[in-house]
Amino acid sequence: MSGRRFGAQRPIRLSDTDAKGRLRLDAIARYLQDVASDDWEDAGLASDESAWVVRKTWIDVDETFASDASVELETWCSGIAAAAASRRYSLRGDAGGRVEAESVWIHLDSGLRPLRLPQRFRETFGESADGRGVETRFTLVGPAGAGETPWPLRTTDIDRLGHVNNAVYWALAEERWGGLTGRFVLEYRKPVDRSDDARVAATDGALWLLVSGEVRAAAAILPGS
Repeated sequence: MSGRRFGAQRPIRLSDTDAKGRLRLDAIARYLQDVASDDWEDAGLASDESAWVVRKTWIDVDETFASDASVELETWCSGIAAAAASRRYSLRGDAGGRVEAESVWIHLDSGLRPLRLPQRFRETFGESADGRGVETRFTLVGPAGAGETPWPLRTTDIDRLGHVNNAVYWALAEERWGGLTGRFVLEYRKPVDRSDDARVAATDGALWLLVSGEVRAAAAILPGS
């Protein structure tokens, strides 16, 4: 594959793992978020006048990170649209852990409205995107009458955009499916704020985060691809 690829290495910290030493899904989501931000900054495209928010992410856990002490991350742009871009990730642990992932990111202005990608972004990341577009539609179905339980929010769940950070949603998937392999999909439909009365509905293979009956996020576990 030609085009820009960005790599990083980081140790797997105690706070990233469960009681058995396995790298958690919410920690993986933070890694994806951080390496994407590092790539934009390294490319000179970080700006206080715009922001990126995740619309949806899938994570394929091919081999669980169990005894791995560090992870090698590589990321590249896999698609470009008018105000959105998709990004692929490969994670490799020093003891055999393997994860593949992809996120769709929406580019926003300072008022959190969709903002057209600048030409410099296309010049920097266009080669690795190789003419591919971005699928921004949501595909997961609604909760269909599943019972709801409260999901208390914490001050530490809120990021500088004033909403629950995208990696925090993955704690719900971790609680339900942590330790399994397969494809985990999460769609971020609307922001959740600190003051919201957030609730969770779940079935064996799916879960939803709701506020006043409205689905704000949806997740599912699917067979590995």
